[in-house]
Amino acid sequence: MAETTKVGSVAYAKRESDYFEKRGLTRYAGIWSLWALGVGAVISGHFSGWNFGFMTGGWGGMLVAGVIIAIMYMGLVSSIAEMSPALPHTGAAYSFARTAMGPWGGFITGLFENVEYVLTPAVIVTFISGYFGSITGMDTALYPILWIVFYAIFLALNIYGVALSYKVTLVVTLISLAVLVVFWISAFTHMDFGRWALNIGAGPDGKAVELPEGNGSWFPFGWQGVLATLPFAVWLFLAIEQVPLAAEESVDPKRDLPRGILLGFATLLLSAFMIVLLNPSVAGIGSFALGSSLEPLLDGFRAIYGDAGATVLGLVALTGLIASFHTILYAQGRQVYSLSRAGYFPSALSVTHPKYKTPHVAMIAGALLGLAVMLIIWFANGGGGAGETQLGDDIIGTVLLNMAVFGAMLSYIMQGISFILLRRNQPNIERPFKSPVGIPGAVITIIIAAVTLGYQMQDPNFFKGVIWVVLWCAVGIVYFAIVGRHKLILSPEEEFAMEHQKA
Repeated sequence: MAETTKVGSVAYAKRESDYFEKRGLTRYAGIWSLWALGVGAVISGHFSGWNFGFMTGGWGGMLVAGVIIAIMYMGLVSSIAEMSPALPHTGAAYSFARTAMGPWGGFITGLFENVEYVLTPAVIVTFISGYFGSITGMDTALYPILWIVFYAIFLALNIYGVALSYKVTLVVTLISLAVLVVFWISAFTHMDFGRWALNIGAGPDGKAVELPEGNGSWFPFGWQGVLATLPFAVWLFLAIEQVPLAAEESVDPKRDLPRGILLGFATLLLSAFMIVLLNPSVAGIGSFALGSSLEPLLDGFRAIYGDAGATVLGLVALTGLIASFHTILYAQGRQVYSLSRAGYFPSALSVTHPKYKTPHVAMIAGALLGLAVMLIIWFANGGGGAGETQLGDDIIGTVLLNMAVFGAMLSYIMQGISFILLRRNQPNIERPFKSPVGIPGAVITIIIAAVTLGYQMQDPNFFKGVIWVVLWCAVGIVYFAIVGRHKLILSPEEEFAMEHQKA
């Protein structure tokens, strides 16, 4: 029987060296691999999802919401760029919070982030099926088969070696950016901003209506519309924070993690501005049509090049969704792996592949959970039968997407608090990089994330997702209180936290 040591409200079991030998990772990632991991994770949000914000804020509301969210992420990425090389462990957000707030704080932060990483791939594969179905005319009833196929393919690519996974990530990220650049260049000569981007007005019931001649107000729903659009603007940057999960697979984490994170954010900042400006401005499209579209970039390509090249353009446009799907599956595996290796989740989930040294059990378990949630929602809402052609928009788009955003906002608040506590309580930790915005940047991140949460809970469509996140977290907390806290293991994150607490 394993020797255990009680520390406060938790107990640690001592493990022999073979425990960690079965859970080994391989160092491979350099700065450009980390850049691609961050950009690739987010880039699908520039292809689909962000555009729903036009229906709550109009074009000006979407722009200002995007600026507010960009400020939030600037504070966040600066904070994690400081914390990740100081605590270079796979646990990332859980690791930061564990060192700053103890085991309970670490677990709850990890649980919030787990919601994001399990459900975000599910949202993205829904958009993939929307693009694919639009291109091929596939019956929506067959979409679950498409989800399973995509999960299987990209799980395999992630499992069969970290080098292969990163090479695929770099290639699909570069292709995705190239697709966006081609669209930007094409759109510049086909844009009519006033006529199309400003074609949303507020109807008598307060809902969006189309203005046939355009040239409407930048802010048809006022300041409330801007705030209501914040959750959609998050999709332009969601998951950039996953880069620190690669800490133990980075060749030089103390040097490369901050550079990869900040360079990735700068890339996304430029791309976000260009897509928000140009996609709704293309003649024949407009903000109103994009506000309910599952394939806004494809709509833009069609308006510019016509239907003749739609199939080819649509297939090319899929690369952005594929890039994010692939990279967030990577993050999902590492996030589950780190919590499992430390005993917060069942330790069997952290076993790595004996040949490829990838956390295959964690990735498969996370994928199965994400698929299960999708299928439950799918069949509970008619299973894509007659009249369900917009299921991805009406159901997945208002439940899973918002569950993922809600979990992310909670984790951002916890990471901001972790940064502040680490700065104040543990100033002597080696910090190879220091955040240029410091504690004020972390405070701004917390405030904006909290406001975004508030507006999610006011929207009845968002609230459905909120209820499920609360239930998800409640089940996790009950498990940890009854079982998990008695089975913790001295993983690298836990040892680091305990050593510095003693100091």
